[in-house]
Amino acid sequence: MSHGSGGRAMAQLIDELFRVHLDNPLLAQGNDQALFRPPPGRLVTSTDGHVISPLFFPGGDIGALAVHGTVNDVAMAGARPLYLTASFILEEGLPLADLERIVSSMGAAAHAAGVQVIAGDTKVVERGKGDGCFISTTGIGVVPDGIQISGDLARPGDAILVSGSMGDHGVAILSKRENLGFETEIVSDCQALNDLVAVMITAVPSIHCLRDPTRGGLATTLNELALQSQVGMQIQEPLIPVRPEVSAACELLGLDPLYVANEGKLIAICPGDQAEALLAVMRAHPKGRDAAIIGQVVEDAHHFVQMETAFGGSRIVDWLAGEQLPRIC
Repeated sequence: MSHGSGGRAMAQLIDELFRVHLDNPLLAQGNDQALFRPPPGRLVTSTDGHVISPLFFPGGDIGALAVHGTVNDVAMAGARPLYLTASFILEEGLPLADLERIVSSMGAAAHAAGVQVIAGDTKVVERGKGDGCFISTTGIGVVPDGIQISGDLARPGDAILVSGSMGDHGVAILSKRENLGFETEIVSDCQALNDLVAVMITAVPSIHCLRDPTRGGLATTLNELALQSQVGMQIQEPLIPVRPEVSAACELLGLDPLYVANEGKLIAICPGDQAEALLAVMRAHPKGRDAAIIGQVVEDAHHFVQMETAFGGSRIVDWLAGEQLPRIC
């Protein structure tokens, strides 16, 4: 508890752990805020809380997730993420070795994404009143001139693309949480997508929508976009990439991979006549090599998402009702 008291122990924790792994000139100012000159252009900000269980999972941990989640939310506006702030809620009894592993991972993820953690806060709660570690992050980025990307800009005739396979993150978390042993280890897709977005908007600046399908997965995110843009969507099940091991695990557990969370994939909606060009650019990037065109935007007063199934039938892909997998991100 002394590490959250504001005294010498907290100062040592900040100096010997947080500053070591997150060091940069703005953080080194040492104030209760970071003073920086805003870059030219339109600013974008997003904030997110991360409460994943377990803290460490195949392919990542809560530290990397906290960076990737907010970097991706900022990037989905077509923005270049620049800065993050981070707030840690730590439970009494969390091993300092685990905390250092989390913060080290966070620093590495920020460095790889080209962003800086410039301000932060730490609080400690009594044992039993937390779950090891919660992290809230806020991101700031800048949108290049001429780029206008928003969830309300999808238009009939637009194409719907995804950057890769669906459901990897959620199934990886479940396998770790429940100690499920699969023949092939399923690894989270947790990664920052700002570099992929940058090449996409350079090649096709007329992209209408970008969104990362995290909680609720592909199905819920498409419903969000359909409602926001007041359109319908038609997707084709055979075109949606899902890894065989993820599909098998979902079938075993009674889950639908379309509703399972992702942490390193995006949905893009662009004019139909530019879809092939955008697909080629995405597939040329390591983070989009499994990209696919999965459907199109249509006129629909009911704003339904409908899917042509692998058996040739059709069904409505509705909103997620409840929570398939709790504490997923």
